[in-house]
Amino acid sequence: MVSATLMRFVSPCWKPSVEGENSSNGGDAAGRAEGLLWYKDSGQHVNGEFSMAVIQANNLLEDCSQLESGPMSSTESGPYGTFVGVYDGHGGPEAARFVNERLFENIKAIHGTEFTSENNGMSANVINKAFLATEEEFLSLVKKQWLNKPQIASVGACCLVGVVCSGVLYIANAGDSRVVLGRLERAIKDIKAVQLSYEHNASIESVREELHSLHPDDPHIVVLKHKVWRVKGLIQISRSIGDAYLKRAEFNREPLLAKFRLPEPFDKPILKSEPTILVQKLCPEDQFLIFASDGLWEHLSNQEAVDIVHSCPRNGIARKLLKAALCEAAKKREMRYSDLKKIDRGVRRHFHDDITVIVLFLDSNLVSRSSFRGPLISIKGGCGVSGNGNT
Repeated sequence: MVSATLMRFVSPCWKPSVEGENSSNGGDAAGRAEGLLWYKDSGQHVNGEFSMAVIQANNLLEDCSQLESGPMSSTESGPYGTFVGVYDGHGGPEAARFVNERLFENIKAIHGTEFTSENNGMSANVINKAFLATEEEFLSLVKKQWLNKPQIASVGACCLVGVVCSGVLYIANAGDSRVVLGRLERAIKDIKAVQLSYEHNASIESVREELHSLHPDDPHIVVLKHKVWRVKGLIQISRSIGDAYLKRAEFNREPLLAKFRLPEPFDKPILKSEPTILVQKLCPEDQFLIFASDGLWEHLSNQEAVDIVHSCPRNGIARKLLKAALCEAAKKREMRYSDLKKIDRGVRRHFHDDITVIVLFLDSNLVSRSSFRGPLISIKGGCGVSGNGNT
């Protein structure tokens, strides 16, 4: 049995706290806050080191993030691993915040029921079931709050999850966040970017084809609106948790705002909640993983991000990626980064999105090790908290 201490850092981006301790605001353990920026420059997870950062652009931060390092099962004998979650909310913070609280707990619970010493229990099926269970729980919440808070039916979250457990990497994605692997190419002694997820965005032809195949009798399942492809002319993503108004017809009616209501009823979900899942064994050449919401990838290519991580010190690397993206955002608007930093949230949204970045370094010696000794980490970057100042 492993002897370890649990350190749970619940870090709403501007109010970090440590369970069981009186943590001062901005403390290193739970990360630091500087205006619209929250970051934890470095830390140790079961399989190596990590770095996290979040920048706010909207009036209300709708992104949430999560890193869990420890048991991946509700059973004491279950395997240890690392869980990463990036939840990019839209329409409000409620769905992202809910997923931040429930998805990993559902994975642990489902994993616990399927765990055996022979198979370790973790699988694509476990993760898929956890996504669907979290979706059902959120839709139940929508139903309870529907009459008093109908706008919750239009709230959703893109969900990107990574699990490193027993030397195997599991990636699950529903929405338009992305994870990129930095892999060492020994022949050329360089680091190559390998994209491990793909976005469920109607701007991608294959996604539009999938939507047409799932809804063959609906010629308006995707609509080009103001030069942007949108599902039913309303939303760019085709998969999410939440967005109840496009999952169940009972939530696509009054008192929901008219702009969200469809003219015709529907008898099956328009958006899907099932993630696409990749499972692959990690090898010594796999150096690090970059998990980020779409706000980062709007401004940096996969290889650019990988090159930054490979060429810079690990400490503060997530912040470094954020700054690189913001510099590109400023450049596109023909302004200086220093001027962009002066723009307050809300107005900032016209220049860049909320951005969440988690860099997970992979130590091949730790990845292949079956046991673990050390502190078990739980960090949650919360959302829905208004920051003060600029950065």
